[in-house]
Amino acid sequence: MLSPKTPRPKEFDPVGDWVLKNYAPANAHVGFHFDRFDDWIYTPVIRSEIRNMRVESRDHYTVYLPAYDDRKLLPLLAKIPHVRWHIFSKHTKKSYHVGKLSVYPVNKEEFAASMVSAKGILCGAGFETPAEALYLRKKLLVVPMKAQYEQHCNAAALKRIGVPVVKKMKKKHLDKITEWIESDTIIDVNYPDVTAQAVAEAMHIAKSL
Repeated sequence: MLSPKTPRPKEFDPVGDWVLKNYAPANAHVGFHFDRFDDWIYTPVIRSEIRNMRVESRDHYTVYLPAYDDRKLLPLLAKIPHVRWHIFSKHTKKSYHVGKLSVYPVNKEEFAASMVSAKGILCGAGFETPAEALYLRKKLLVVPMKAQYEQHCNAAALKRIGVPVVKKMKKKHLDKITEWIESDTIIDVNYPDVTAQAVAEAMHIAKSL
């Protein structure tokens, strides 16, 4: 976010922008983003668990939207009756099922298993989950969290590379969600394992200071 070349949302947040620019002050930088928007920005670090998992495409869509209670998501997503949803929610402690909608407590292993076998991922505009979805070549739709400027910046970057963005999970956006479901568009990204290269560059910069 320190680079002027990284995408920003239309609605500028001066406080959020100041926090991001001053959160980790340094004289030199090595960063990560969804694309190499600047010379010192690397593509995302994808954990080995995801890189080593067998990718499939079954009939469900995986959902992780921690800003939304599952009880609010259920009636909305039920309006798209032909779709099977795996909803991971931090607001429930027990799994339950309503028609084609399955709700699960957040569990790292179960979420990863659902994600690698999903037809698509519907999630917030954080960094790790969207990056892993892109790496797995899954259809991706993001909903940035309200008042989280970094998520709106991430959403702007994802939109730049072709990922659809929905402002809020509301009935008026169902057409866009349905359009995404019916689309076969996969964003083509190349996320090689650049961890060692990024660390080596950081150490080189540190020695030169």
